[in-house]
Amino acid sequence: MPLSTGSKAPDFTLKTKTADGLKDIKLSDNFGQKQTVLLFFPLAYTGTCTQEMCDQTSGLGDYEKLGAAVIGISVDSPFAQEAWAKANRIGVTLVSDLNKQVTKAYDVLFPMLAGVGDTSARAAFVIGKDGMIKYAEQTATPKDLPNFAAVKAALAQ
Repeated sequence: MPLSTGSKAPDFTLKTKTADGLKDIKLSDNFGQKQTVLLFFPLAYTGTCTQEMCDQTSGLGDYEKLGAAVIGISVDSPFAQEAWAKANRIGVTLVSDLNKQVTKAYDVLFPMLAGVGDTSARAAFVIGKDGMIKYAEQTATPKDLPNFAAVKAALAQ
């Protein structure tokens, strides 16, 4: 089960790949500034993950209006994430949890996905400006998408 609402969000620093090279993304940099939506997803280059990130890219303006940044987290390397994002025009900030430490900290590890290995489960968290979890959801299966209406409702509160 994912971490529950009302608990302190575990801070992290993860890598993203930009045109200028690898860059650190630190969750607590948003504290006091804006809310953060964390979207854990199993793997780049898979159908449901591509659909989710493309859909969220087209709705990034809605999140900005609600004062939120969106971060996608998977166990893929930042280089694979960058290639996938370019190929699919994904505008969500993607960060690599290659060692699965953040996935484990949020308690959303999906063991042995399709017999390949451990990945992040599909999950959504809304982190308030105060660093507290306002919304937490792990989907029943990796093919199910989070309830994005509930995510946006939590942001609007």
